[in-house]
Amino acid sequence: MALHRPRTDQEWAVLVSASKELAHRVPELADRLLAELAEHSPQYDLAVPREEHWGQICEALRHGIAALTAPRDAQRRDLAYAAELGRRRAEQGLPLDLLLFAYRHAGYLVWHELLDIVADRDPGALSLLGHTAVTVWAGVDDQTARVTDSYRTTERELLRRTDERIQALLDALLAGESEAGLVRRAAAALDLPEQGRYAVLVLRAEDRGHTRVTDCDGVRLLWRMRADGEVGVAALGESSGLTDLVAHVAARCCGPGGISPVVGGLAELGRARRLAELALRTLGPGETGLVRLDRRLPAALVVDQPELAGLLVDDVFRGLDALEAMDRAVLLETLDAWLECGGSAARAATRLYCHRNTVFNRLRRLEQLTHRSLSRPRDLVEMTLALDASRLPPGTT
Repeated sequence: MALHRPRTDQEWAVLVSASKELAHRVPELADRLLAELAEHSPQYDLAVPREEHWGQICEALRHGIAALTAPRDAQRRDLAYAAELGRRRAEQGLPLDLLLFAYRHAGYLVWHELLDIVADRDPGALSLLGHTAVTVWAGVDDQTARVTDSYRTTERELLRRTDERIQALLDALLAGESEAGLVRRAAAALDLPEQGRYAVLVLRAEDRGHTRVTDCDGVRLLWRMRADGEVGVAALGESSGLTDLVAHVAARCCGPGGISPVVGGLAELGRARRLAELALRTLGPGETGLVRLDRRLPAALVVDQPELAGLLVDDVFRGLDALEAMDRAVLLETLDAWLECGGSAARAATRLYCHRNTVFNRLRRLEQLTHRSLSRPRDLVEMTLALDASRLPPGTT
């Protein structure tokens, strides 16, 4: 710290003598400061045990008083201790403004006590303390700057650790861990009820360009990044459902993504994640959008049993193997359109840009090649499931 001018020998003698007496009064000063801080705010006693606080005040005062007469090039132990206290108070949760108030108030106490000591010994020497006032308040400024830096650095680290802990708890739930203690800790850390209406969303990696979806209209969303995409946990509350969730998310990302059914608590998030992944797997190559598992259960059934799905495709559509690829694709596209249109040949024809008789002709040919009838319920189920299985990504079946 730069001084305006060197102290005179007389000024130095007055300061050294008064500082020695001041050091003896540290316990009394600590008592006064602790009482005045408690009167200023009850948070001091709530955050810091009183005995610990008293001891730390004494230590800080001793370092601060020693700095008044320390050589200019001496190590500033008061600043090192300020950094230590800044870290400690951040860990204890004392607000920074109260910590800074304590430091500044301690500065006032030290300064006024110093004046009293000099006035009691030699009132005429008070004029010699003008230079010391600069030293005292510059020292307080240095200490508050150091304590602020240390506090904020620690606060950022604590926030990072807290975030990592929260993410680890969420990961554990999504991995299927459901031990009661873990669920309670996760509920507290995430600020979510243990029992409630939840759903899980899984977005494939190619949709990472979407705008991150957050809370809206009673839906709270928590996201976790994965190597192959993102996983979101939706807390639906009492009034929101999957329809609201799909509308909310679809407005900000186009998928591909899968959404689980609603589950009844945090302990079921692992199962919900698996079901959301299953829903996502029902999307074929190039398909986008957000799909709900409860709207794609037949497709999910074949996806979840890839070996059986492959056998089903081979058994039902074996008669199509001799066809040209384009011819086979047209027949399957017609079946798909007819099913999507609720068995209406007219509506399917509109979708396919052909005559309704063309739809009938293609369906009859498909029945002949598969040796099945679309009018027989069991055959219709087999053909529907086989169609879903045939559209799965390569390597699935």
